[in-house]
Amino acid sequence: MKIEKNKVVTLTYTLKADNADGAVIQEVKEDKPFVHLFGVGTLLPAFENNLAGLEVGDEFGFELASKDAYGENSEKDIVKLELSIFMNNGELDKELVQVGKYIPMQNNDGHVIEGKVLSIEDDGIVMDFNHPLSGQDLYFSGKILEVRDALDEELSHGHVHGPGGHDH
Repeated sequence: MKIEKNKVVTLTYTLKADNADGAVIQEVKEDKPFVHLFGVGTLLPAFENNLAGLEVGDEFGFELASKDAYGENSEKDIVKLELSIFMNNGELDKELVQVGKYIPMQNNDGHVIEGKVLSIEDDGIVMDFNHPLSGQDLYFSGKILEVRDALDEELSHGHVHGPGGHDH
């Protein structure tokens, strides 16, 4: 069975920075494989395009330019926020606010986004809300372990159920 829209795909992968010789960013092995519902818009489109048509047992290796992955870094996603946001009982929460630390926050639409603390200044905290892998070329390699038809319930919910998927 080939990978195509509305198939449940189980795979392993190694994600590296830049190219096949780059530093390992993430590794997903057979004992805890990545299981996803293919073609529903939850993964990077370029990632899915490179997997389309593969079958069980196929191995893959491909590079994604940063523009096709998480995009380029954007200066508009670096902002200075008021100190009051980070105050606890009138004092700056120094355990929470540390240079280099990622802090979960909400955007204006109520979605949770993570920002990295770049600097702590007298009049605010400078945060970077770019994706941690933005501006980074990526290289994926791995193997397809299973391809199956999605269940009606999985299609209606937009995600995989059961082992490796969502339980509810």
